[in-house]
Formats: sequence, structure tokens, C-alpha cells
Amino acid sequence: MKKTWGFIVFVAAVVLFLYLISGKRAVYVPGDAVHAGITADAVCRTCHAPGMKSPLKDTHPPKDQCLTCHKFKKVWKAEKAK
Repeated sequence: MKKTWGFIVFVAAVVLFLYLISGKRAVYVPGDAVHAGITADAVCRTCHAPGMKSPLKDTHPPKDQCLTCHKFKKVWKAEKAK
């Protein structure tokens, strides 16, 4: 029984470690009317491309895969479906 608990603690520690080193979390897509109709990455570029209203920083990772990192909150997703 002692070995089982030791193994469980070890696995939990490994999972926690992997989670902590997995990197910075991306912010959620804002839950406002401006972002309500977003279904594709191309829509994001209408405001977040260089020279537009809210351009991305030069240090931002791949600029053509917005919805890969930026997710909708579950509550906002449910409201959007109505």
C-alpha cells in the first residue's frame, strides 16, 4: 500500500511539473459584442493586423493561428450560441 501511494504522489508531481513548465497561458477572447461573431482567424486580422485598430506586438507568436491559443470562455460560448 505504501508503494501505491508513493507512485500516486510521484505521478501527481510529474503532471504538476509538466503543467507548470508548459508556458504562459493565452488570454481569452473578450466576451463583448465586437468579438461575438468570430469563427475564423481571418476575422481577427480585420482589427489586429499591422496598421489596424489594435495591431499585435512584433513579439506575438504566429499571427495566423489566433483561435489555436485564444479560446472563448465557456460562459461566453454558451451566451454566444443563444
